[in-house]
Amino acid sequence: MSHLHPPIVVTERPQLASLVGHLSGQPAISVDTESNSLHAYQEQVCLIQFSVPGTDYLVDPLSDLDLGPLGEIFANSATVKVFHAAEYDVMCLRRDYGWRFDNLFDTMWAARVLGWSHSGLGNILRERFGVRLDKRWQRYDWGRRPLAPEALAYARLDTHYLLTLRDQLLAELKEKGRLEEAQEFFAQVAHSEPNFKPFDPNRDLWRVKGVWDLEPEDRAVLQELLIWRDNEARHRNRPPFKVVNDQTLVALARTHPQNVEQMDGITGFKPYHQRRYGRKVLKAIARGVSASAPQPPPRAPRPPDAVLQRYEALRSWRKEKAAKRSVDPDVIVSNATLWTLAHRAPRSLDQLTDLGALGPWQQKAYGTALLSVLLAHS
Repeated sequence: MSHLHPPIVVTERPQLASLVGHLSGQPAISVDTESNSLHAYQEQVCLIQFSVPGTDYLVDPLSDLDLGPLGEIFANSATVKVFHAAEYDVMCLRRDYGWRFDNLFDTMWAARVLGWSHSGLGNILRERFGVRLDKRWQRYDWGRRPLAPEALAYARLDTHYLLTLRDQLLAELKEKGRLEEAQEFFAQVAHSEPNFKPFDPNRDLWRVKGVWDLEPEDRAVLQELLIWRDNEARHRNRPPFKVVNDQTLVALARTHPQNVEQMDGITGFKPYHQRRYGRKVLKAIARGVSASAPQPPPRAPRPPDAVLQRYEALRSWRKEKAAKRSVDPDVIVSNATLWTLAHRAPRSLDQLTDLGALGPWQQKAYGTALLSVLLAHS
């Protein structure tokens, strides 16, 4: 990779203006982002990578820059935006900047639609371009400044080869008659909405592995520990799991020690945890001991047998269809769509269309077959 020209790191307004002018005249650009989800309480986009033929750009969103003009590029239908596994990037950019996306090409979804043996970018770059990504940088703190030169070199590789990869995938999609199908996935990804939810102790308690094995009074302790941890994580600007992990909180809730000495030997609660958090944890435990046991959320009712039978029949049809195409089952139809069809059980193509569960291409390709399965099990 020594033959690659150094990327242009954009931290100043004149650089950004030059970048926008360069990107605006391109028929296609490749894009990626890096966030600091493993290192901050509230993650944010910390780097935006762009590549066009001959040039790689690394935009620093943490600099004093107005990135609004980039939103106009993402919304411009005349420019193809090439991502790999775009859903997370789109959600993060929409969350942080409110941008919308048009004319997106997702190389991961294209590879999956074509049934490529690997759809991860690392594997594809190695197989197609002889490039190896250093996995060490996947857990890097992209919010730190200055960014390490090796980190910048890694980040530019996420976009440098995407335009060539897109050309290869596009040619194969056209050759195999799969372009319209892939474009339907691209459009769905382009409309991905942020689903990042703030901490809610009444909801998040029941998502902790092991909570259902606790006694009701211990769940009250665990809930108070979760509230303490979230406050601590917010104060320290760290992800909650980097304060104390779930397994350790469950162990504390089960044993609820009454002093720091009784914390010895608790899984994951090391001496430095005791020194830093011991007294606060004891106070949270005391609050939990005196609190009422939280009420479990109502369990989702078991679907009727007829719905389960339709769902299993639809899954069997999908499995067979996917095997014939050598693709993953969710490339044919997603689980969520199968459940919708099983519950609603449309009895005609018009009813199937009215559900809106299938995209136009899926409806055209699979609508009649899906309806046949449903009618056979109604």
